[in-house]
Amino acid sequence: MKKELRIKKNQDFQVVFQKGRSFANRQFVVYSLEKEGQSHFRIGLSVSKKLGNAVTRNQIKRYVRQAIFELKEQLTPGNDYVIIARKPASEMDFFEIKSSLTHVLKVGKVLRKND
Repeated sequence: MKKELRIKKNQDFQVVFQKGRSFANRQFVVYSLEKEGQSHFRIGLSVSKKLGNAVTRNQIKRYVRQAIFELKEQLTPGNDYVIIARKPASEMDFFEIKSSLTHVLKVGKVLRKND
């Protein structure tokens, strides 16, 4: 995923937490904030140390990034998203993570139908 598509700064995360809306399932919490004048979406990832060691956390982040990469055509552009992984995500493989993310994004109505 390109660098301009990532949220890195703490201040950017805080703005999304405070002004955005959230939706969740058992594996992920997603905060979404519409940004005026932004042509592309940005993703921020948060994986707690409670989920496992660095290897596990990095694997979860890689899986989430790949899932978002595959869903990028369906995601609403111009939004900032912060994705927080919950404990069950540490025992999931890539396909389970992708389907769980798809579900939570549909719940939040930020995933366009691609029929």
